Amino acid sequence: MKPRCPACDGTGTLHEPVVPVTQYASPELIERIVYAGHDPGDDPAWAVSGATSREEYGAWCGHACGMACLRMVLAHRDGDAPPLLELLHGTREAGGYVERPDGTVKGLIYAPFVEYVHDTHRLDARVRTDLDTEALRSELDRGRMVIASVHKEIRRPERAAPGKGGHLVLVIGHRDGLLHFRNPSGHRPDTVSATVAEATFATFFAGRGVVVDPTRYL
Repeated sequence: MKPRCPACDGTGTLHEPVVPVTQYASPELIERIVYAGHDPGDDPAWAVSGATSREEYGAWCGHACGMACLRMVLAHRDGDAPPLLELLHGTREAGGYVERPDGTVKGLIYAPFVEYVHDTHRLDARVRTDLDTEALRSELDRGRMVIASVHKEIRRPERAAPGKGGHLVLVIGHRDGLLHFRNPSGHRPDTVSATVAEATFATFFAGRGVVVDPTRYL
């Protein structure tokens, strides 16, 4: 196991460092993908995802925000983590993603995802659907991280939130009234490794997610 961070040691409220992972192979393309209609499959770095083909990568990268969060947690705990698509297909086999007849995908489904990370990665995780920012902060104070459901436009927090939920980010700590999180679809470095006021976060936050404990193995 890699050396502990202050939060993992119980001496801080912010996990450091947490190396950011984006759900898209080339972070510099994210702004074009999310705001200009660029085809995410048209990414020269697609193979780093662990996909077996460009087509497989293009089909799944848009659903991989939760897997990017998981990869960050595992890398923080262990110093390394499996590729994004390996995690996604493991979760998919466990029932964490469901492909509908019309070709759309339902997921991430929390309960089978938690079962998968318990069984495969020995990660302590549990679903919470009753989180407000106070409860979120309480979990962080216990050395945990939270894979939190927020609206994707949290990448532009200076604008009013158009809704809540639908996208997953990894909340890694808090300090001085600010929540620190990693956003797998952040369109600039400062929105991938992001910090916002708790009150602002609350306007995007759906109050649900998966609490994970990187301080121990099951």
